Parts: sequence; structure tokens; C-alpha cells
Amino acid sequence: MTRKYDLTIIGSGPAGMSAAIRASSLGLKTLVIDEQQAPGGQIWRAVEAVADTETGKLLGDEYRAGQAVAQAFRRCGAEYQPNTQVWQLEPGWHIYMSSAQKAEIVQADNVLLATGAQERPAPFPGWTLPGVMTVGAAQITLKVSQQIPTDPVWIAGSGPLVLLYMTQLLKAGGKIAGWLDTAPASSWRRGMPHFLAAMGSWRDMRKGYQWIKGLQAAKVPILRGVRQFRAEGEGRLTHVEYESSDGATHRVPAKLLLVHEGVVPSIHITRSLECTHTWLPAQACMAPNVDNWGQTSQAGVFAAGDATGIGGARAAQVRGEIAAIGVALRLKKISEQQAEQLALPLRKKLDKELAIRPMLDAMYPPDRRVFQPSDDTIVCRCEELTAGDIRAAAKIGKPGPNQIKSITRAGMGPCQGRQCGYTIAHILAAEQKCDVSEVGFYRIRPPLKPLTLGELASLDIGDDLP
Repeated sequence: MTRKYDLTIIGSGPAGMSAAIRASSLGLKTLVIDEQQAPGGQIWRAVEAVADTETGKLLGDEYRAGQAVAQAFRRCGAEYQPNTQVWQLEPGWHIYMSSAQKAEIVQADNVLLATGAQERPAPFPGWTLPGVMTVGAAQITLKVSQQIPTDPVWIAGSGPLVLLYMTQLLKAGGKIAGWLDTAPASSWRRGMPHFLAAMGSWRDMRKGYQWIKGLQAAKVPILRGVRQFRAEGEGRLTHVEYESSDGATHRVPAKLLLVHEGVVPSIHITRSLECTHTWLPAQACMAPNVDNWGQTSQAGVFAAGDATGIGGARAAQVRGEIAAIGVALRLKKISEQQAEQLALPLRKKLDKELAIRPMLDAMYPPDRRVFQPSDDTIVCRCEELTAGDIRAAAKIGKPGPNQIKSITRAGMGPCQGRQCGYTIAHILAAEQKCDVSEVGFYRIRPPLKPLTLGELASLDIGDDLP
């Protein structure tokens, strides 16, 4: 017999947990599905186990704030199913998922996608070498395993996460060989038009300033205006070569290079459901269109948190609550007047939390070279295709991303384009001399995650499904 719910939430980060808490308080029968083994998402990963430890202290107050949310989530009455991967959704809404090598279908009147964000893929020569990681991956290692690099690390990129991780690494006793800052030299000037609007988030601005002062006090070599860089080595990373702001080329020894060029919404499920999406120029990414309640263009499918545009953990919590209220309204559990009364203070809070985003987006745009890598740079790791391979295929007619997929197999590997989709789109836009928003993105087809034949064979279709 298929399990049925008023609401199924996919993801248990800040948005998913907050949505579940609110939905349960409104009387909704709720299921939360999570790939991880414990709630928290990426930003609060392992918070229940780590918050009260020394590592939790060095990760900061905003990380430890997730502990109270996770505790409230555990108590709220929503059913929680961790270690579970969703690999298909069908109208109805029927959710196909696998756990412990067995597949199952559940049915929900409404689905909330709280799938968060992923680090923006940033291909450059040598990025596939062992010894090259993302800043986000290094931070996860710190949260989950309480491990830090033993050797001084090089860090390349820009943005709040770079500053936060370097601060955490120094507090944990790690060493930084140097920071290759790829932000535009005019970053502060670019952010100034948004300064007054961002003053509502003055605590966040002060925190960022303190991070930078802390790096300077620790005498971390900060190399601003880096024009380009590459990782070198036979079999693993041994050197980093970079071009400084004056045009000089430098080559330094390195055992670990961490890179970061911002984060982008996780859109694979919304793309697979053919929800309408909008290109967000300020964040150089796509996001699903949602209404005031977080509902997408597909009736009964809601999205919340960074999956709808990058806003951070606190904004994600608010978006999750608003979406839960919207689901309750759709199910007629509450009246429209009740829904608006509940949502009014949340909408005000959301506006305040998002006030700083325009300034951050202006100050820390992704390095333009991320979108136009050299011909010898691998852009599709699954199929080991270079930017040159894509440019050659782009000369055959006027292909879109899906035609490039057919010609080259780019986007057909296990990641299904999560690591190459935006790079391919930008390369095509440059070759066709059009804006990237006109190019589009891969068409996503299930299974959304790798699925074994054994899992598929274990699926009990039942008589109650169409």
C-alpha cells in the first residue's frame, strides 16, 4: 500500500526543517525525505553531533543556531526518512525513491523542494587533479570529520564562503599559504550603490569586515586582482601558477588548492518537472519561477530556500515557513485571511534578510573565466570533454545544450550536467554571440540519481497507482 501525505518535503536543510515544523503545526501530514543521514543540509551539516563540541564553537554562532532548529524539527511530528534518494517524480504527485537498496513510491498532494544549492562549477586547467577541492568540500570535511589540512593551503576565488572558511580554518589551527582573490578590483565600488539598502543587515557586513581584519592580523598573503590561475602536477597537484594584477606570472609549490566561485540553486528536479525558470543575471544562474507562496508553475509543487535563488540560511528558513503556509492554504486547512496573517511578519523578515543580497551579488560575481575556459580545460568531468571539444561541436549548425549532449555526450554522465551545464551554456552563448539566457539548459530526464537494477526490481508498483 502506497503511503500518502498532505506534503512531502525533499531536503532537510534550513528551508526543509522550517517548512516541516510549520506544516505540522498547521495539521498537515508531512514526510521529509533527505539524502543525508541527519538533518541540517549543507550549511548545518552534522549540527546535532558537532554544535556542542570545540569544532562547533569555531564554526560560529550561525552554525550552532541550526541545533535548535534540528531539535524542533525532531519534535514537530513530521515523519523523517534520511539516507533516501529521490530519483523520479510523476504527476499525482508520486515520488520514487530508494533507501537501503530498496525502491518505494509515496504519494503526496503537495511536494516542497527544499534542495538547496551547490557550489558553482569553476573549471580551470588542472582542476581535476588530486589535491584540488572546492572550499565547500573542505568545510564539509571540517564539520563532519573535524579534520583540517596538515599543510598550508592555497585558496582561489571570492565570496563570503571563502572568507568564512579561511576564518574557521585559522581558528582550527590550519595554515593558509595564500589567497588568490578573483573578485574584481572594483568590487567595493560595485557594491556601494546597494550599501544603504543593505544597512538592515549591518551585522552581516560587520562580520565580513571582521573576517577580513582577522586574515590581515594573521598575516595571510592576500593577492587581489588575480587574473587567472592553473593547477599543475603529474598525477597530483604540485604547483599553482597564477597571473597577478600587474600581469606577472608566478609559480608556487602547493599540496592543496581550494577553489570557490559562489553557489547556484539546485534546479535538477524543477527542470525535470518542466517548471518555468528565469535567468537571474545578478547571480548568473537559473531559478524556478515561484509565486508569493513558493508554488512553481506546476500546481502542487513548491520550492523554498536557496533552490529558488541564493539568500542564505535565515532567508531559507523564512521561505520554508511561507511555503508551508501556502500548502495549508491550498489544502484549505486555513483560510486566505489566516494565511496572510501568518505570512505577513514572515514576508517582512524575508525582505530584511534579503536586503544584503544585491550588494553581495554585485561585489562577488563569478570570475568571467569560469564561463570561458581555455580549449584544453576539461569542462565535462564525467565524459572527459574539454572546452575545445564543445566549441568544435558548437560550430555544427546552431546547437543548443541538448544537441551538444547528443553530439558529445556532455551532461550524460552520473552528474547529469550538474558540473558542466552552466559552462556549456556560456560557451554556446559566446560561440553564437548571444546572451546566455537565450541558450537555456539541459533537458533533465529521470532517474535523477544513479539507480541500480536491483533497486528498480524491488519496486512494488501496487494497484493504487495509475
